[in-house]
Amino acid sequence: MPTTAGRIAGATNLTGSNEMDWSAASKIAADFVSRWGRDEPGGCIVGFDLSGIRFAHSGGLESLATFAPFSPETVVRYASLTKHVFCAMMLSHADVIGLDDPLGEHMEELQPPLRDVTVGQALDMSAGLPDVRECLSLLGLSVYNATDARSLLAYVARQRRLNFPAGSEVSYSNTGYRLVEEALARKGLHFDNFVRDRIAAPLDVSLVAPEVWNDPVRGLAPGYWKSKAGWQLSAAGLHLSASGSLAGNARSLVTWLRCLLKGEHGFADVLGQLSAFRLLGDGRFSEYGLGLRWTHLGNRRFVGHGGSHPGYKSYFLLDPQNGTGFVVLSNREDTNGFKIALESMAALTGLPLPKPGTYLPDGLYVTEFGPWWLEIKGSTCSFLDAEETLYDDGDGWVSSRSASSPIRLRSDDASLVGEVGHATRRFLPIAPDEKDQAKLDGRWRSDEGAEFEIVAGTLLMGIGPLRQRMKLTTLGNGRYLFTLNDGPWTKRVCLHMLSDDHVELVTSRARMIEYRRATGPVR
Repeated sequence: MPTTAGRIAGATNLTGSNEMDWSAASKIAADFVSRWGRDEPGGCIVGFDLSGIRFAHSGGLESLATFAPFSPETVVRYASLTKHVFCAMMLSHADVIGLDDPLGEHMEELQPPLRDVTVGQALDMSAGLPDVRECLSLLGLSVYNATDARSLLAYVARQRRLNFPAGSEVSYSNTGYRLVEEALARKGLHFDNFVRDRIAAPLDVSLVAPEVWNDPVRGLAPGYWKSKAGWQLSAAGLHLSASGSLAGNARSLVTWLRCLLKGEHGFADVLGQLSAFRLLGDGRFSEYGLGLRWTHLGNRRFVGHGGSHPGYKSYFLLDPQNGTGFVVLSNREDTNGFKIALESMAALTGLPLPKPGTYLPDGLYVTEFGPWWLEIKGSTCSFLDAEETLYDDGDGWVSSRSASSPIRLRSDDASLVGEVGHATRRFLPIAPDEKDQAKLDGRWRSDEGAEFEIVAGTLLMGIGPLRQRMKLTTLGNGRYLFTLNDGPWTKRVCLHMLSDDHVELVTSRARMIEYRRATGPVR
């Protein structure tokens, strides 16, 4: 369990990389790169140790307009790889804002229970803070709709529900980073300045943290996602926060990660602090730290994080014990950076890859009460539509082996039992029941002014040419699923009846969007 940084990142006797099989790792990486066609978006995979870059493989294009090849110099959006960098900033100003401080101490406009969430919980995914982007989707706003920082903060300040009681579960959300960034900014401490003054200038690398998607970034490669018609340019309207605003190239990221591994340039012990296990409310530990998560291979642990923006995927994985690591950057939506980094590390170390677990019967399952559903397809589990691969965990158990989306389940007769997000749950096969479906017919309205209509088992959301018609699939006991299409993303949403005139829409990252039956004129 990493509790002090010196043992992990600050030691000077990090050895063992000379015993690593870099040839095997390079071969694995080259194979992944070869799958990115010469006329497609691409990416790069870089392996490195304390002495520098050991290999760099690139494939595909950085632009389908110029046909320039992707390279380690190609600038992309790091997305959530930003998180640990922001947490390093947070730690450097612990005298201004502490991890145990309630958010409301620094943002008086927040209402309970949000104001009672601590800064540490906001950063370690145990806060239950609803993800703003997912909330907007459940209000009918597309990923393309532009939003600014002030209006988003005002929206969060109006909220009175968490996804779950703070400290009781672990589930991914970006909102905590947005709030803590704002709290620091109100003290005159700005993330982009930290990146420029503490990292980019001292390390002589190119890193920037733009505030909005359309801010010009020198050399930025476009991102792409593949529709039925072919590759499409990506875009996003959400105001960028320190949860995912950084942009840079692979060489810059490697330089920064080597700095963390060696504890140089004023970052001694920081990697250990970022990766230290976090304590949950019941006394258990979470392997999601401050913007970093632990991953297991054999009897060893490695630390890293992934990132995803529309059209961009990224991942890095570090071996602090031996001072090695891998960086994966791409400008295509379909890249599985975690798989690439993990298999590369397995080849480097000779450790066995985990075996996918296929013990659980395929099908849709739901808890007896509440909106909690999951689907099993082979070794894939979708919980509230957040998809994870399940691996053999021994004695009939399967596990996601994911610190940010922890799942551990086994079969118990026809049920599935275990933990999701560290919360104990029992899932039953769905028992479809249409008897309550007619009660849903009518108009429904949220306090934010969003509306949808249900007619004969079909939910209609949006206006004009953007109006979507989505069939409701019953899960039984007042729960229904419908599929919402939003640009490059397809989301399955649970509609949960709280009463005849009150429903909530639920996804993994936003479990608190409520609608009530509209009785007055439509606004």
